Amino acid sequence: MTASRPDDHEAETLAVLARIAAALERLAPPPAAAPDFEAADAFVWRAEEGVLQPVPRVSRVPLSLLSGIDRNRDALVANTERFARGHGANNVLLWGARGMGKSSLVKAAHAAVAAMPDLAAPLKLVEIAREDIADLPRLMTLIRPAPARFLVFCDDLSFDGDDSSYKSLKAVLEGGLEGRPDNVLFYATSNRRHLLARDMVENERSTAINPGEAVEEKVSLSDRFGLWLGFHKCSQGEYLAMVEAYARHFALDVAEGQLHAEALEWAATRANRSGRAAWQFAQDLAGRLGRVLD
Repeated sequence: MTASRPDDHEAETLAVLARIAAALERLAPPPAAAPDFEAADAFVWRAEEGVLQPVPRVSRVPLSLLSGIDRNRDALVANTERFARGHGANNVLLWGARGMGKSSLVKAAHAAVAAMPDLAAPLKLVEIAREDIADLPRLMTLIRPAPARFLVFCDDLSFDGDDSSYKSLKAVLEGGLEGRPDNVLFYATSNRRHLLARDMVENERSTAINPGEAVEEKVSLSDRFGLWLGFHKCSQGEYLAMVEAYARHFALDVAEGQLHAEALEWAATRANRSGRAAWQFAQDLAGRLGRVLD
């Protein structure tokens, strides 16, 4: 029996490796196509597929209807306009009472600024789900080279338990070798000023070798946002002003006394006066009048 030569073994090995490589290539998913950023002004990041899904029609209310939050409105619109014109701007954390228009303000500010003339580039809104925050680096890689500017928006952002995805957010906001792309700002809403549950911080303090440094790492997450906008529960007068604004805008023809009485009863049944409650009351009133709010 003739012994095989070393060259034969090498050729057989190379052939096997080639077959393995071909099989792996067939199993691998095809590379994601470059997003068509002309398809829409807003997108949703679908982490499972690694794609940006266009949103043809964004659910939002006009900026002019967001009453009772004038100071925050002006600050956010100014920051967004500076960014859209290629000037310095900050990541923004909108925090505070639920239902006071935090996410509505982000969407309305985007629409108002995107419609302005002479912007440095088209302004796009990209929503990423809280559970997909760890996927931020992949999203940044996708939009970094795009000829547009992006507001990456996460609604109701907070972290609990052993969740370590906040580290991806910290890297995108400020850290890392590449840092945040010049064409990206990050906007987030949260009920928590510091984004992290108190028990999460306390647990870190009790188990860490250096409790001070460990807690500082977690609490410093909020510091990565250059602009903080606080939202607080509204007064009865502010709540009724919101209701009146919706009634005027949508031509809901109801006497002021009746409008106020019904709106206050609506809020009382929910133990909550807020922009969300005002909008829900307007929806209910429109329905009773045989109308649809567009």
